Amino acid sequence: MAMKIRLARGGSKKRPFYRIVAADSRMPRDGRYVEKLGTYNPLLAKDDEARVTMDVDRVKHWLGEGAQVTDRVSRMLEAAGVVDKKSRANPVKGTPGKKAVARAEEKAAKAAAAAEAPAVEEAPAEEEAATAE
Repeated sequence: MAMKIRLARGGSKKRPFYRIVAADSRMPRDGRYVEKLGTYNPLLAKDDEARVTMDVDRVKHWLGEGAQVTDRVSRMLEAAGVVDKKSRANPVKGTPGKKAVARAEEKAAKAAAAAEAPAVEEAPAEEEAATAE
């Protein structure tokens, strides 16, 4: 049996509440599960202790049995210190889009033009001071 530790959605419309469950990967997301391992309430503040609660001993048991962990649950386990942190790299996601690059180039051009304009205006002022003496 291919076991997964994943989130099963509950709650009402616009008010999500999740159970962290060990379930057969072939079962529906909110369907039958083998064991409830904890809860996740995304409506609570991020620093609230009740946001994520889980039975760490049972999670370790299922991991020892070969259960796979979904990405979201894996992040929760990493925060709890149960699983080693994975390196996730998506270099494309960090690069700015075309419009952001164009805005940055415009801003840089305006800043360069503004830096040159006072330097040009100061030179005639110095010449006038020299001719006045």
